[in-house]
Amino acid sequence: MRRVLVVLVLLLVAGCSGPGEVRVDLGPAVVPADAVAHVKVSGLGGGDRVEVVAEATDQAGKNWRASASYKADDHGFVDLDRTAPVSESYAGVDGMGLFWAMNPPDGDPQRQLYLPEVNGDGPREVVRISVRDGEKTLATATQTRRWATDEVTVRTLTLAKDKVVGRLFLPKPDGKRHPGVFLLGGSEGGMSQAAGAALLASHGFPALTVAYFAAPGLPKTLQEIPLEYFATAAKILAAQPAVDPAHVVALGASRGAEASLLIAQTFPDLIHGAVLYAPTSKVAPGFPDYLANSWTLHGRPLTTDTLIPVDHVSGPVLAIAGTADGIWQSAPAAQLIDTELTTAHNPYPHKALIYPGAGHNVGTFPYLPQGTQFYEALADHTAYLGGDRPTNAAAQASSWPQVLALLRSL
Repeated sequence: MRRVLVVLVLLLVAGCSGPGEVRVDLGPAVVPADAVAHVKVSGLGGGDRVEVVAEATDQAGKNWRASASYKADDHGFVDLDRTAPVSESYAGVDGMGLFWAMNPPDGDPQRQLYLPEVNGDGPREVVRISVRDGEKTLATATQTRRWATDEVTVRTLTLAKDKVVGRLFLPKPDGKRHPGVFLLGGSEGGMSQAAGAALLASHGFPALTVAYFAAPGLPKTLQEIPLEYFATAAKILAAQPAVDPAHVVALGASRGAEASLLIAQTFPDLIHGAVLYAPTSKVAPGFPDYLANSWTLHGRPLTTDTLIPVDHVSGPVLAIAGTADGIWQSAPAAQLIDTELTTAHNPYPHKALIYPGAGHNVGTFPYLPQGTQFYEALADHTAYLGGDRPTNAAAQASSWPQVLALLRSL
């Protein structure tokens, strides 16, 4: 009888652990900005309820924060990849939910833009995770998420020397040639895609991003931008020893997607395919002057509202859009681009990725907190981007690995 009691006690102890030293693990201390942080809490009592808090400081010094409460399993373990919060900043099982759901300390998070800190090694996000029981902190951990690894080198391109304004990000040389990526931002102007270019270089892809308006020496607005300007930049990227000149892909968002499709069609010997986030299938008007023309070729303006042809595109095309885009109808446009490529008997892979309920912020890299409204300084108005934060975040997390897979397939 005594032996049976001992066995029963041992089974009970093994089945429902008591509290020990509480620990929280995020994986490596320094990771690429698009890495998944597998947040795990251990050492709790079985069934304990704790709050997990994520915090990060943005470029302006604001402390962004998200928190959620979780119930430990019978072994005192919480795995955010497998456990839905019981009260939350986000809903459902999402291991990165605390990262994209962070809110600023004041103001409407839908109207605010999170920009990561920038120091000598480029943009980075230092995320602090704490496990709390009421006012008591049980465990903490920190992860630094970097866009440019130590091996990435950066070169600034100037109008005086290079005839373009840009930044070239190169991965550590390995003696091989790799696909190059040419990144273009949208109506925000300037060099908005530098972080994305740095991240792609960290993945081994030489990447160049350029400003084409709203930067010193360039047009102040999106009006009559020569497509030849992009060709000049693409030649610089293709000439790099680490770049396979037969596989230079344009990647753009919004107006940058429009430009990317135009140059893939116009310069098929330089640009060999495109990744298009929230695209248009037609030539859009100037910005903020909608009566102006956006682009020129050989000194002549491209006619607004004409369908962008795709019969000369010489590489794969991935068009990514959300059905709730508040800026323009990017989902039908993405589908039309894909259909037109099929009609043109394009021999390269092409696909439209459509995300129900996602807005204009359907891309690019995932896990940063983003609102659904954006102040357009050039037009002095607020743009309503559509979608909602959870749906946009899910679209980014789904589409970004597919972009990387496309590049790796070249």
